[in-house]
Amino acid sequence: MSNITRVGVDLAKNLIQVHAVDAIGKVVTNRTLKREKFLAWCADLPPGCLVAMEACSGAHHWCRKLRERGFDARMIPAPFVAPYRIQGKSGKNDANDAAAVCEAASRPHMNFVPPKTLDQQGMLCVHRLREALKEERTACMNRIRGLLAEFGVVLPQTPAILRQHLNDVLEDASNDIAGMARLALQRAQEHWRELEAHIQWCDERIAAHQKDDEQVQRAAELKGVGPITASAVVATVGDFKQFRNGAQFGAWLGLTPKQNSSGGKTSLGGITKRGSNYLRNLLIQGAKSVVFTGKNNDDPVSQWAQRLRERCGWQKAAVALANKNARILWAVMTRDKRYDAHHVSVSPAGAMPAAA
Repeated sequence: MSNITRVGVDLAKNLIQVHAVDAIGKVVTNRTLKREKFLAWCADLPPGCLVAMEACSGAHHWCRKLRERGFDARMIPAPFVAPYRIQGKSGKNDANDAAAVCEAASRPHMNFVPPKTLDQQGMLCVHRLREALKEERTACMNRIRGLLAEFGVVLPQTPAILRQHLNDVLEDASNDIAGMARLALQRAQEHWRELEAHIQWCDERIAAHQKDDEQVQRAAELKGVGPITASAVVATVGDFKQFRNGAQFGAWLGLTPKQNSSGGKTSLGGITKRGSNYLRNLLIQGAKSVVFTGKNNDDPVSQWAQRLRERCGWQKAAVALANKNARILWAVMTRDKRYDAHHVSVSPAGAMPAAA
């Protein structure tokens, strides 16, 4: 164990596979451990030993525990590990995955995932719960509308109209809704109200996060970035200085175009859609609201989005504004400044050739 310098870990619910190598890359051990024995096994590793794992469910927990014990624990995005599995797709198992993680961690150009704090993960739980409740609420409304249609009652697909007329429909004895169906619909209506209350609780927690966190307040000042987006961005990213610049942050969110370039010829496609789908969707949805209302606002960002919409269409304008907001967020957070809609970027000295 004293010769081990790097360990690759493949995490699972009950079993954990470890692949340890020495300084020259020779395999020291490759074995399976029970979950409760993993930290005890790591206690015999040399201080500061590199322990790498995929960024998956539970990885942030293990990473924090290992760092508390003095190890250099790191997480690698799962797509970056697969190319280092020498057996390819046909040889995927726990042992080969742990070996691939160990090999990927040795690459000097590898991008690692910073572990999230307990507060970050706690806030992200609220966001995930809210998204799940929203899907369940939509399913509940559709279920009610479908059951009503079985008895010839068809209502528009607007939640406000359904909420407004549902009580009247259930109390109207002149329609053909069966008695048992009325009871079932009343239970569905109560379930809908419970979901609304749960979503309201999540919104209150997000509002409290904005009130208590100065970073969330600064992020919410951007055009197209509301309290929910600001809270999600801060809870997900944490330290924005982990990105070298705003362009890298936008690429991490998957808002940059795909490339299929060769022979000096540049070929760009749609956005990569890498990173967090939740953050990217929030930024794009917020950007859509700015694009559609830009003609009513005279601030530079709204006018820029409006001109881009007229030239390229609203879809491209929304994605471009989302990418722009991502870069602005990085600049605001890394420089500890408030958002200024009238800010004019200045190129660094020497970046542009001097005028003749």
